[in-house]
Amino acid sequence: MVERVTKIKTVLQAVISSVVIHLVYIVGQMVVGYIKTRNYKLDIVSAWDKGETLQNEVVFGKAISPFIYLLTFIGVTVICGIFIFLYKKLLN
Repeated sequence: MVERVTKIKTVLQAVISSVVIHLVYIVGQMVVGYIKTRNYKLDIVSAWDKGETLQNEVVFGKAISPFIYLLTFIGVTVICGIFIFLYKKLLN
């Protein structure tokens, strides 16, 4: 019974670690995008001199399939689980 509780605890710690890592990654992307947007200086004069068509659409970031996030979540959970398992084995 104690062994089962330990395994469940390890899995829960791995899932929580994966959630935290993904949140840090997503918030980091948002912060970088905000800083880039805030520091952007429009230089329409030099763009006009180039003679190219000015872009009239704005896109923030890129769109990827939500399936990729599910795969990375599962992968990071497995990796965190392995690290937690090895850490516990090294302590004992």
